[in-house]
Amino acid sequence: MMERTFDERLTVLLTLTIGGKPHKIVAGNIKRFALDLWSWGLEGEVEFLLTDNQARGGKEKDALLADFLKPDLVEVSLEVKAVLAEASSRPSYTSLKVKGFVSDKTLVEEVIPTKGASDVILHRRYGIRFQDAARLLWRQHYPCALYTSKTVQDVLDAHKGEKISLTYDWSAGLGTTHSILFVGLDPEAQASFYDWVLWYVHGHGGVFTYDYAKQGYKFAGAKDASGTPLELEKDNLAGLEMLFPEIIRHDMTVLNATAESPQTQPVAQKQAVAGIRQDVLLCTSISDEVQARVDLETARLKWRGPEMELVWRSFPEKAFTPGALVKLPPNEAWGAAGVAKDQVLRVRELHLSGEVLEEQGSEEVYNDPDALFSFSMSTRLEPKDEPHVDLPAWQPPAYPRYVEGFIVSEQGADKDETWQAYTDSKTSLDGYKVKIPLFADQIIPAPFNPNLLPGHFYFPAYKGERVLVGLDFQRAWIKRFLDWRTGARMPQDGQGVQLLVGKTPENGTAIKHFYTDDKPVLLMQRTSAKDTQKIQLDEGTLLIQVKEEK
Repeated sequence: MMERTFDERLTVLLTLTIGGKPHKIVAGNIKRFALDLWSWGLEGEVEFLLTDNQARGGKEKDALLADFLKPDLVEVSLEVKAVLAEASSRPSYTSLKVKGFVSDKTLVEEVIPTKGASDVILHRRYGIRFQDAARLLWRQHYPCALYTSKTVQDVLDAHKGEKISLTYDWSAGLGTTHSILFVGLDPEAQASFYDWVLWYVHGHGGVFTYDYAKQGYKFAGAKDASGTPLELEKDNLAGLEMLFPEIIRHDMTVLNATAESPQTQPVAQKQAVAGIRQDVLLCTSISDEVQARVDLETARLKWRGPEMELVWRSFPEKAFTPGALVKLPPNEAWGAAGVAKDQVLRVRELHLSGEVLEEQGSEEVYNDPDALFSFSMSTRLEPKDEPHVDLPAWQPPAYPRYVEGFIVSEQGADKDETWQAYTDSKTSLDGYKVKIPLFADQIIPAPFNPNLLPGHFYFPAYKGERVLVGLDFQRAWIKRFLDWRTGARMPQDGQGVQLLVGKTPENGTAIKHFYTDDKPVLLMQRTSAKDTQKIQLDEGTLLIQVKEEK
């Protein structure tokens, strides 16, 4: 449905706060404004005019210019309110209020020549574009941080910054303590912390909304359905369009590719077309992880209900923002498309724009608190019980990232190059512990497995071994080994190779193969402090020796 443009007298107040100093611009100075409000955030733009002629004997001084030219963060507050009542003889107006931060600015100076004098700057036309805090700031935030024994809520609190306010009502998604949480964002991959947040919310079936009243964000497990619905007035409305989103026509299948216990769990839904499906491939030995993914995909397969697009003919006396509950006018005309008479709806989006009418001279309205605008407004509604969560476009973060670490073992003395397997109390799986020096020596778990060796070699990584670790969001693994064990390297001239086993070179066994005078030599030697036993095979000689060294 096309938006309807109408003439509307509005009180508009723009406040720009720069360096703690507020600058107020009223409707008579505003030439154009536009707002796009969603359940998850907002963006807007305003153009306004300020006069500066005091230097030439005039009365107007532009107090904004010096602060506007600074690179300081600019806080924006925009308030829009109706002036003329459409539906009430004794109106009590409420304002539409939004806040954000400026993303970019423009400035045009209009120079008007005067007789017998140099050019005079009479007007400056300013322009700003602004967004909600998280969308502006988190899209420039690319942290690379590791957390152990923390919750996702802890991670969010650590990165919200001073300008972003967060509240939580999602203990299942944010309150669980994890052995490892890695936020490894790469500016080259272009997935910011804002993308990471949306990726997490979508991947765990959560709800992310912007609270226009508190100017903050809420993470929840379900949409808020509390509050008394506002009854919309028919005199404010111009039309209604019903919108029917695309229906999901596929089933889901969750596959677990572990060799010992492979699983195939179908997730069906009534509107699917036979033979059309989407498969999710996992490879995990933890059954709870498989069931959690089945539950998530089951929740996602709920198809979306109809939505409504409202077009307005005048700005309402009682303003509202996305998230508000409303009812359509009770007369039959508004239920003709199948909308229940008393159905409670939720505002999901709100779009409005106003531009000053050209027939109004600047002198007539300049500095007035209200002005006549060519105005348009539309609203997207959804049923109160609609489970679909609307989110902005996002891209998933790029995992894995790689860091170096040292193998941890508590067996033996500090100098002993021992190995140790740690059993997880929740999963009963064995794992290594790896210390990560870059992230304050935090210790993370990694699978205890043969890695790149076949299973008949049992050579666990030893204490202090330097390894390359792959980090995903909630798991880590040893990618490869990075150094030689102490005493393992042999002279290049002899082209020697060896296998070292045991705690130290002075308390272990070595099997060596090297060349003397281009003749191969095989040596097996056991060492325990001064006691040595060895078997050596070289050209024409077999030596078996037991000896106590001096």
